[in-house]
Amino acid sequence: MKELIEKMLVELGEDPSREGLQNTPERVDQSMRFLTGGYWVDIEELVNDALFEDPNTDEMVIIKDIDLFSLCEHHLLPFFGKCHVAYIPDGKIIGLSKIPRIVDAFSRRLQVQERLTSQVADCLNTILKPKGVAVVIDALHLCMSMRGVEKQNSYTTTSSMLGAFKSNPSTRSEFLSLLAGRHR
Repeated sequence: MKELIEKMLVELGEDPSREGLQNTPERVDQSMRFLTGGYWVDIEELVNDALFEDPNTDEMVIIKDIDLFSLCEHHLLPFFGKCHVAYIPDGKIIGLSKIPRIVDAFSRRLQVQERLTSQVADCLNTILKPKGVAVVIDALHLCMSMRGVEKQNSYTTTSSMLGAFKSNPSTRSEFLSLLAGRHR
């Protein structure tokens, strides 16, 4: 990848041997490997032993404002924001720290926000087999802010509602009302 970055610098009219750019190919290589590290995450290994049987817990569990950073697959520019996840247990709960790790695993790939939202919801639905899963993502896309339409303050909101969140309007409404009270 370093050779490709050096070639890109030349194509942009830069001199890769000048002082400020000498180590840029290595830094970009390391950065891109970190930002796309989700491709190599094994979800089963990530969850590991953090699934717990709990037949008595059947109320909504919500984790709000999970920081999210990803790269738009169309322009390789960042998008970032907050992810909000809820599930209704059906005999199993998951260690709370695993949910942000799952968000990271899918966001550290070349993405579109719509697919990312569904991937997080589908993953939790598969792992937990809960009564329902809801995922909402609010994100700012630099491909819209820095180029193209150049709208610096336009957030995109996507949602994926599964199970009770999709079929039961009062469950969905409860989740969305609890999100409305979140802090930014």
